[in-house]
Amino acid sequence: MQSQSLQITPQLVAEHGLKPDEYERLVSLIGREPSLTELGIFSAMWNEHCSYKSSRMHLRKLPTKAPWVIQGPGENAGVIDIGDGLACVFKMESHNHPSFIEPYQGEATGVGGILRDVFTMGARPIACLNLLRFGAPEHPKTRHLVAGVVAGIGGYGNSFGVPTVGGSVNFHTRYDGNILVNAMAVGIAKANEIFYAKATGVGRPIVYLGSKTGRDGIHGATMASASFEADAEEKRPTVQVGDPFSEKLLLEACLEIMAKGCVIAIQDMGAAGLTSSAVEMGAKGGLGIELDLDHVPCREANMTAYEMMLSESQERMLMVLDPAKEAEAEAIFVKWGLDFAVIGKTTDTKRFVVRHQGRIEADLPIMELGDEAPIYDRPHVPTPKKPVVPANSVRPPMSNADALVHLLGTPDLCSKRWVWEQYDHLILGNSVQQPGGDAGVVRVGEGPKGLAMTTDVTQRYCEADPVEGGKQAVAEAWRNLTATGALPLALTDNLNFGNPEKPEYMGQIVGCLEGIGEAARALDFPIVSGNVSLYNETQGRGILPTPSIGGVGLLDDVTKSASVAFKAAGRTILLVGRTEGWLGQSVYLRDICGREEGAPPPVDLAAERRNGDFVRGLILQGRVDAAHDLSDGGLAVALAEMAMASRIGARIEADAGPQPHAFWFGEDQARYLVTATAEEAARIVSNASSAHVPVSILGMTGGDVLELTGEAPVDIATLTRTHEGWLPAYMAGPPVAADAAQNKQGD
Repeated sequence: MQSQSLQITPQLVAEHGLKPDEYERLVSLIGREPSLTELGIFSAMWNEHCSYKSSRMHLRKLPTKAPWVIQGPGENAGVIDIGDGLACVFKMESHNHPSFIEPYQGEATGVGGILRDVFTMGARPIACLNLLRFGAPEHPKTRHLVAGVVAGIGGYGNSFGVPTVGGSVNFHTRYDGNILVNAMAVGIAKANEIFYAKATGVGRPIVYLGSKTGRDGIHGATMASASFEADAEEKRPTVQVGDPFSEKLLLEACLEIMAKGCVIAIQDMGAAGLTSSAVEMGAKGGLGIELDLDHVPCREANMTAYEMMLSESQERMLMVLDPAKEAEAEAIFVKWGLDFAVIGKTTDTKRFVVRHQGRIEADLPIMELGDEAPIYDRPHVPTPKKPVVPANSVRPPMSNADALVHLLGTPDLCSKRWVWEQYDHLILGNSVQQPGGDAGVVRVGEGPKGLAMTTDVTQRYCEADPVEGGKQAVAEAWRNLTATGALPLALTDNLNFGNPEKPEYMGQIVGCLEGIGEAARALDFPIVSGNVSLYNETQGRGILPTPSIGGVGLLDDVTKSASVAFKAAGRTILLVGRTEGWLGQSVYLRDICGREEGAPPPVDLAAERRNGDFVRGLILQGRVDAAHDLSDGGLAVALAEMAMASRIGARIEADAGPQPHAFWFGEDQARYLVTATAEEAARIVSNASSAHVPVSILGMTGGDVLELTGEAPVDIATLTRTHEGWLPAYMAGPPVAADAAQNKQGD
């Protein structure tokens, strides 16, 4: 008997995030009006968050294959071969809207979800990273959001027991009403023991594992695919609640039954919960799925089929098990104190059938749910090119030494120690470098092999020129890994944009993807996993286009890795790469001159490859003892960061040219700083000339001041005090009305 107790009205369809033409498509596919539960299932599977209906046709253009890629996009996480029979499993995902509504639980469950994506593949997580974008510091809600999100990351990750080894934090007024919270997880598995979501075999049991189902998170995926208006607080019930201790038990139980050979297919219950996990497993295997919701473990009374199918309660998995191993698997989950319930079976019907209390609540074609969501070629217009900002058109308002001190105390360039010290970055005992450098470095097992990992994007470049910005995001991640000595192998992305139904925002999406694809191909840096987060706007104003890039690279021997800190006095400082003094879209132009304008620096991918390969060779040969890539703030900021990391000063005697502010703060790409002995430096310059890599000697390390050519020396202590001071002082500032109001609501 089919359940049809509620009339489906246009208003109800709209509340489920479906357009009228999409609803007509739905009705045409199933040949009748849907039940409420069926409407909810379609809304979950066809929303932007799950179907990628606005981006899928463009995502197909990205490079996803390489000899070392075991699994590209389409599974819970990407998988690459790192040798010795091991694989690295990693992915990045967003929890933007939930974290704005309820910052602690929003981000805590974001961390939990990305960890599940990794161990669902059979990998043990070894590290987490994040990329955070907040509104202007003066916005009344920003301090509250920073505090809650950072506490949520630390609260979940620290309790679960995985180090958070890297990240990125920026502020901009365009994120005032829609922050970005992107979480990345990295794990290790045996290369020949990767688990997938594809269900196989007819009549096999479908098993619900983990925590009980509640009403938290209902419509979470739909909410993640909608713009924010003025009702964010009303959406608080759509935010899930996480329990890291239950997730730790779930990890151990899952890895144990995987090792016992019990698992045929496995899928995390993430966005859209039981609906998406069941549909994806069946659709990938070309099978039907039958569920009996009477057997779903619930923590709340009288839950309806609609609620159970759309709940996004955390710490849950769905598996297809080997029938012969069912009792063994159940005993393992009982041992770990977790729910284990057979809630259905695979069929040969290619139908998705849901029963509850003797009624058929849904009977739908599974392939159309899983693979046949609408795909849109949305109208888009390219972003108009911005003019180049000549260096001689920028009048410095202060000395370069004063500008350096000022920049180091700005929200974007200040130390983020206040953030990462709330994360346990040492747990598991394999972290080789602490956060704050170019990339996190984690030993694999007992070593010597290690992985370097990073997250990055320069969103102001992406808005000014999406193609160049997309290229630069990939190139900078590649440089961050290279600066540690790691060979970049693959990337994951989290594509955060505004409303794709607006041609100018869709143009940003298309442009950034074009640049990302071009750079990934040129640098042999394939995309193996990712996430798309659209409709990031509030009251019609979109965020800055922010295609976050998470990169992973391989170190054969972590003892050879380089870090940003000067290692000793008396070392020669060398600059690798060409300096033109590009000021367009630079932080100097924005934060010193008050001009947020111009074309961003062009990215020469051949030079990126050539210069990066040269620097990596120097590191692995032990010829340089410190390395740092140049990005925001240019040469002067990079020098200061190396000096502050070591408490060792430097005297720079390079020719800064007729526009010294452009020389010190221009953001030309494909550049690195390295240090070496004087004898080795001379050999490096000679080798670089033969390799057609621009290298110049800048000066020498030593003392307790940083002295730029022609500028007054600045104490390293002064630089450090300014650099370390802004964020703690900001977070300790007096609460504003919005903070107090939020706190009263129980956050």
